[in-house]
Amino acid sequence: MHLEGTAPPDLIRRLAERNGMPVPEGVFATPERFAYTDFLDFLKTYDLAASVIRTGEDYRDVTYEYLASCAREGAIYVELTASPDHAALVGLSDAEHLDGIARGIDAARDEFGIEARILISCVRNFGVERALRVARHAAERPHPYVVGFSMAGDEENFPAGDYAEAFEIAAAAGLGCTVHAGEWAGAHSVRDALGLPVTRIAHGVRAIEDPALVGELAERAIVLECCPTSNVVLGVFGSFEEHPLPRLREAGVRITLGSDDPPYFGASIGGEYAVCRERFGFDDEVLRELTGTAIEAAFCDDTLKNHLIRSPQAKV
Repeated sequence: MHLEGTAPPDLIRRLAERNGMPVPEGVFATPERFAYTDFLDFLKTYDLAASVIRTGEDYRDVTYEYLASCAREGAIYVELTASPDHAALVGLSDAEHLDGIARGIDAARDEFGIEARILISCVRNFGVERALRVARHAAERPHPYVVGFSMAGDEENFPAGDYAEAFEIAAAAGLGCTVHAGEWAGAHSVRDALGLPVTRIAHGVRAIEDPALVGELAERAIVLECCPTSNVVLGVFGSFEEHPLPRLREAGVRITLGSDDPPYFGASIGGEYAVCRERFGFDDEVLRELTGTAIEAAFCDDTLKNHLIRSPQAKV
């Protein structure tokens, strides 16, 4: 999930008030719903809402409140996708940004027992130079909670291959790598992503359009981070019945679940498990398989993985 995208309308209003600023015009369709018409309009609304998250304390609260909601649904581990570029746009330093997130993780662990780590993300549509800056900073200034590198944004108009150097820098520093692909762009974007040093792909579901590519994903044990509710709400697929997650799993592709940007889509991590049970017919054994895959594919260290495996919620 994208950290700024976890803040619901009420929290966005509270943060704006605390920072003495109005919520930008056009963010809300109703007091409880964000306004957007399509994917690119969603990205615009996301950036406007994120602009009120301005301090380390704001990031602490966003992190803590999301992890608390996950813990209440029984989640034991979350990898938060954090964007230094969004923090920089409001004048926040990388150190302040990460410190706020880390304090939110610590507070949630202390209260709920949930664990979390951070994926540092560049944004395609902010350009290659910014991506290189984000990757170099993550590589040169390691943080104990930063375990991975990712890339989000407009995948159709900004090909993954243009950002290969940023991924090579991150991978050489020992960070796990994942990338958004196969959401709004088709199977070709997934194939392009496989040219990067990644072990996971965020979304990736449009790989279903290319059977040979599906076979390659299975053969290479690439893990797809699937967000079915987001895909249906944004119109990537017309319904849950059309969503290819079950077919990808049947073809041997490894699958995990994510909530993407929960309040924008009416999603939650518990809700995604419910979708798999109620819409896809997955039983407890299959749901445990998804959880097991998530732990195995996580970018955290083996000590934490072993702790998670022993958790009663995991049962793997």
